[in-house]
Amino acid sequence: MLAQEFPGCRQLIDAIDEAVSQPSTQAITDSLRHSLCRLIRAREVQLPDCVYETAEGRYARRELYCSEEHGYCVVAMTWGPGQGTPIHDHCGMWCVEGVWSGELEVTQYERLADDQGQCRFQPVGSIQAGPGSAGSLIPPHEYHTIRNPSEDVVAVSLHIYSGQMTHCAVFQPAAEAQCYERHDRQLGLDPLH
Repeated sequence: MLAQEFPGCRQLIDAIDEAVSQPSTQAITDSLRHSLCRLIRAREVQLPDCVYETAEGRYARRELYCSEEHGYCVVAMTWGPGQGTPIHDHCGMWCVEGVWSGELEVTQYERLADDQGQCRFQPVGSIQAGPGSAGSLIPPHEYHTIRNPSEDVVAVSLHIYSGQMTHCAVFQPAAEAQCYERHDRQLGLDPLH
C-alpha cells in the first residue's frame, strides 16, 4: 500500500516489482541496486518533502510503500549531521539501501564466534556513499553500521527490505574490549505529512 503519492512513485514501485520477480536473492538485490541507482541519478522520482526533515536526537524512518502482493517495504531514512546506528542486523531479511541525498558511511562487519554470551565482530569494509549509489545486505552478511559523517548536511537514504522491518538486533559495546552485547530493538515509523 502506498502511504502517500509522490512524483515517480509508480516508476519506483514498477522497478521493484520487476526486480523481486527474479529467481534468487542475489538476482533480486542486483536488479534492485541497478534500478535504484538509475532512478536516483535520473531524478525521475521525487520523494515527499517530509523525508528531508530530521528527528530530534535520532534518525527518522518513514515507510513510503508496503507491497501486499510481494511483501517488501520501502522506507526513507533521514540522517541529521553525525547521526548513525550501532552495529545491527536486519533479522534475516535482505535489504538494498540507496543514498538519495547527502553522504553516508556504511561499515560492514563479520560476526565472529560468540564468547560467553557476548558477540565479537570484525570490520570487513567501509564505504562513503554519495547520491545515486546503492548497496545490498544479504544474510548472513547483514551486520553493519550507517552514519552521516557530515557536520552540517542532512542525508536521506531509501531502503527496500524483503519484509516489514519492525525490529532488529543491535549490538552495544560491552565492558570487555572488542565484545558486544545483543539487544532487541523495536523500530518505529515517523509520520508522512
